Amino acid sequence: MQIIRTSIPDVLLFEPEVFGDERGWFCESFRQDIFEQHAGCHRFVQDNESFSRYGVVRGLHYQKPPHVQGKLVRVTRGEVLDVAVDIRKGSSTFGHHAAQLLNESNRRMMWIPPGFAHGFAVLSAAAVFSYKCTDYYAPSHDAGIRWNDPAIGIEWGVPESDMSLSEKDLRQPMLHDIDGIVLDA
Repeated sequence: MQIIRTSIPDVLLFEPEVFGDERGWFCESFRQDIFEQHAGCHRFVQDNESFSRYGVVRGLHYQKPPHVQGKLVRVTRGEVLDVAVDIRKGSSTFGHHAAQLLNESNRRMMWIPPGFAHGFAVLSAAAVFSYKCTDYYAPSHDAGIRWNDPAIGIEWGVPESDMSLSEKDLRQPMLHDIDGIVLDA
């Protein structure tokens, strides 16, 4: 497994080694020991999967304490631009984002640590997006940031005229309107 650092040091890409021949291919998609060696000790408690069509933008989502989530995300069909935004109060990279292409060919997984908002845009005709979470979904702690906040400056890779967003995501606050996440020491 190759570990690739992004523009934000705590956001990592895990790229599995793929073994293939004329019959197909095999890879280890996740190994707890390798993950912990590079990302620290995190316990995954929930796996989620979504299906979306071209132009769908989901995010930027996060959960407030005490239910902050870390996410290990991957795409099993199609291609997305995956984005993590640092919202850790006091962080030197607060408000910065890391964006990576995840697709069924590169089989990369992106680690989004607790204290980050997360979103993605579907670049292919459709995509199946899977992710592991370090805490359960807690609707009462659900929060977000506006997908097009100029202070963050995400280039989603989809023309705005082709974007499809939920009503919830269209109404999210701007980065300067949130408090930021303080993580337990």
